[in-house]
Amino acid sequence: MYNRKLVFTASCLGMLIFGIVMTTLGAILPSVIDKFGFDKANAGTLMMLMSFGMLLGSLIFGPLVDRYGYKWMLIVCASFIFFGFEGLAMAPDTIWLRIFIFLIGLGGGVINGGTNALVADISEEGKSAGLSILGVFFGIGAIGVPLLLGSFLGNLTYEWLIQLVGLLVLIPLIFISAIRFPSPKHAQGFPLKEGVGLLKELVLILFGLILFFQSGMEMTVGNWSAVFFNEELTVGSDRAVLILSLYWLGMVVARSLLGYLLKKISPAIVQFSSLGIALLGLVIMILSHDVTLSALGLFLSGFGFAAVYPVILGYIGERYAHLSGTAFSIALVMALIGGMFFPWLTGALGEQYGMRLSFVIVPAILCLSSIVFWINLKKISSNNM
Repeated sequence: MYNRKLVFTASCLGMLIFGIVMTTLGAILPSVIDKFGFDKANAGTLMMLMSFGMLLGSLIFGPLVDRYGYKWMLIVCASFIFFGFEGLAMAPDTIWLRIFIFLIGLGGGVINGGTNALVADISEEGKSAGLSILGVFFGIGAIGVPLLLGSFLGNLTYEWLIQLVGLLVLIPLIFISAIRFPSPKHAQGFPLKEGVGLLKELVLILFGLILFFQSGMEMTVGNWSAVFFNEELTVGSDRAVLILSLYWLGMVVARSLLGYLLKKISPAIVQFSSLGIALLGLVIMILSHDVTLSALGLFLSGFGFAAVYPVILGYIGERYAHLSGTAFSIALVMALIGGMFFPWLTGALGEQYGMRLSFVIVPAILCLSSIVFWINLKKISSNNM
């Protein structure tokens, strides 16, 4: 037996870790560029490497949790993240820098997928609402790193601050180790044929495609915004990192509201409305030459992006509850391929044409995501008739 509230709390703490993982590289990127002499293309490969680690983690977590359960997987991967942060702070050269970034990405990918699948499993009703609350903790972790670095980067080196961030990961790790978790769904053996059959589910693949676009947008904006403000609006590195926290603050505010709204309003309406807000924010950020207006646009883009993951994973959790871990794994692998590709593309374009022009890719893929979501809703509706 397990205590649902304690397990939900452990999931939220795990998602807090993932929020830290997702924003750390973007927050320290200007400092890393200065220290190691990277250009934008090389900096983009660091993001790609972290995303590749997340991709591998997302690939393996689903069958593992369906077969063996959640607890030990979360403990091991939180430990990876702790050692990765401590190593990142002390990396003597670019080879070790890349190794520790990959390790952090691997642990983060497993924890992201595992905590989302776990909350979907233990939510008796309103899976999207529960996942939205989980997402609040992602935002808290995501805000914390830019605020910490922006507040103290002038007085302490980023290496010292990253060591401190790593130590904070020990708190969730200890809590996760101390409580009971649900039993594995398929303790007697993973149903391989049924799991592989999910790859033929067009609805699941289209949901994964939406997350492919979404992860690309989130990681592009999260990892390159500090550089955007630094180069396009001549904002200092410490202030640019503080402005970046507005992006994650927008997500926290929105997800705090979504936990209530998704119990009252159709997820489809919430999704389209949120994407409209994100599009408005991106247009303001990209076109404005005023720091305040661009920062407002960054906040609105985070506010608008907030609904996508809870809504889409809620649909997946409801439709594929018998193999939720594996279904989430398939969708999140697709998501992280987008998270690898689009930040790299943005960095490569930014090197050639500047960050303002390269950021145009984000509203473009947002529009594609909206179209795919509409198509999938039509397909689900026709299947249910």
